[in-house]
Amino acid sequence: MSKAALPVSDLIADTARLSIRRITLDDAAFLLQLLNEPSWIANIGDRGVRTLDDAAQYIEARILHSYRTAGFGMYLLVAKPQQQAIGVCGFFKREALPDVDIGFALLPAFCGAGYALEAATAVMRYGQQTLGFSAVLGITNQDNHRSGLLLEKLGFRYQRLVQLPPDNNTLKLYAFKP
Repeated sequence: MSKAALPVSDLIADTARLSIRRITLDDAAFLLQLLNEPSWIANIGDRGVRTLDDAAQYIEARILHSYRTAGFGMYLLVAKPQQQAIGVCGFFKREALPDVDIGFALLPAFCGAGYALEAATAVMRYGQQTLGFSAVLGITNQDNHRSGLLLEKLGFRYQRLVQLPPDNNTLKLYAFKP
């Protein structure tokens, strides 16, 4: 990734340690790496992305499509000052849920250093102030305690267990309502 300044339209938030921006096709190599991390596969699911072409198709079909149709989506977390992509955080709108939900994932080397909380706090602020979200949901696997704790630090409260298509896995549902 270039160290040049990001176009203002691509920058979602700027925090003390992170630039948070829209994902582009140029991020395919990073997404290929992240989507094949064992923690991603265990907690989010195997997306079948195995090549750079698969990653580019995933970005186009899932992320860029969401930007175009919903006006939001998943965003890239870039650590300063080294300008290194370290994870993603953003919003989804699932037909099975009444409100948008937030998601986040980091490369394992960056977990436990507060990046996820910093990113999710900034993305939540963006969702409320810019996108106008009055309520946001969060879902986690039942055994993903770290993500549940992060949601609680953000002000989310556990609601109940839910099953969401297409897998119908039983997940924990959290809600944030200011």
